[in-house]
Amino acid sequence: MSRTRAIGRIPVRDVRPAVESGNRPAKAVVGETFEVTATVFREGHDAVAANVVLKDPEGRPGPWTPMRELAPGSDRWGADVTANAVGRWSYRVEAWSDPVATWRHTAIIKIPAGIDPGLVLEEGAELHERAAAGVPKDAGRDVLLAAAEALRDDSLPTADRFAAALTPEVDAVLERHPLRDLVTSSEPLPLLVERERALYGSWYEFFPRSEGTPEQPHGTFRTAARRLPAIAAMGFDVVYLPPIHPIGTTFRKGKNNTLSPGPDDVGVPWAIGSPEGGHDAVHPDLGSLEDFVWFVGRARELGMEVALDFALQCSPDHPWVQKHPEWFHHRPDGTIAYAENPPKKYQDIYPIAFDADMGGLVAETVRVLRHWMDAGVRIFRVDNPHTKPVVFWERVIGEVNRTDPDVIFLAEAFTRPAMMHTLAQIGFQQSYTYFTWRNSKEELTEYL
Repeated sequence: MSRTRAIGRIPVRDVRPAVESGNRPAKAVVGETFEVTATVFREGHDAVAANVVLKDPEGRPGPWTPMRELAPGSDRWGADVTANAVGRWSYRVEAWSDPVATWRHTAIIKIPAGIDPGLVLEEGAELHERAAAGVPKDAGRDVLLAAAEALRDDSLPTADRFAAALTPEVDAVLERHPLRDLVTSSEPLPLLVERERALYGSWYEFFPRSEGTPEQPHGTFRTAARRLPAIAAMGFDVVYLPPIHPIGTTFRKGKNNTLSPGPDDVGVPWAIGSPEGGHDAVHPDLGSLEDFVWFVGRARELGMEVALDFALQCSPDHPWVQKHPEWFHHRPDGTIAYAENPPKKYQDIYPIAFDADMGGLVAETVRVLRHWMDAGVRIFRVDNPHTKPVVFWERVIGEVNRTDPDVIFLAEAFTRPAMMHTLAQIGFQQSYTYFTWRNSKEELTEYL
């Protein structure tokens, strides 16, 4: 049975950003400033104020962040906050009654009108003494005590006594150490702070096999590395490699998607897997795993990262086909169903069937990803995640980022908004754009 949280003494409503009512974290990157807003009000005419409490992954509160009313009379308050470290943060809004601001508003009306000036000034003196009690001695306590003393000094003109409480020095101390009554806090909301590359980056798609020589037409990681300085000079942050794994020979495609490849046709890189290995292997024509690690290191020396394609699909020759037949769709005649997007046929690719052994697929996927992470990869471009169960990616990305929060996943997804939004919520840091694949508001271009 759900329990509705009671309204606090000072209502704090509609705190934003909030993703799924706080069930999932809002996201930012280190050093990114974002706005926290809330509706804050109270009964009557007394003044209210608010501030944001930002807590780091260790639970330590950040610096005081006062909020401002975004438009007079709107009851909507906001403040800009910035997180300075990777991790899982939280933020909440504290609202409170501001007795000093309430007194000032009243005094500005009563004192010029001669309504109980002595009593009003004494009330102000008591408030400034109360406020001074909460201020460290070296942080302006004497400024507030001096204002209280002046408010009580009946040897001075009334206007001068009042003015002593309105100086910039008094304002500065109260801004840092306000007198807060009836403090009411919202529920904390989660905030996931990631490294800057999770927010943006300039990617260069690069097929190492295209960097061959007359003597060795099929390029390798070693020959491809010669191109890296030029890529860095153009200002790219990320070198994205399509699949670098062994390519199947069964139903290998030739030019223009034909099923009659020539002797020099190397096949489609996304038809992953052969007797030489699967998703954790390197195509032998590209070099060895050690060559790949060297290539990643060379890119890093030039200020770039290597992003690796992760396509969760197999050629008919992939080791998984024999070892885990339950991971694939089987037709009534016993054959495995290849991928289709009618009228297109992808005879060289078997899609994965996730529901027969979701746990096994999660474990194997995490193992493969960690294999490449150990080789220096911290960014993965995930092929067509919108055609796989969302819960699968939530488990995989959650498992990886739990221990390695710097690993980034880009969703090569361009589909309807509900899927795009959900992929972002469950862990993908970046995605392809959906809008370029729409022909109109009514029509969608479907993509496998």
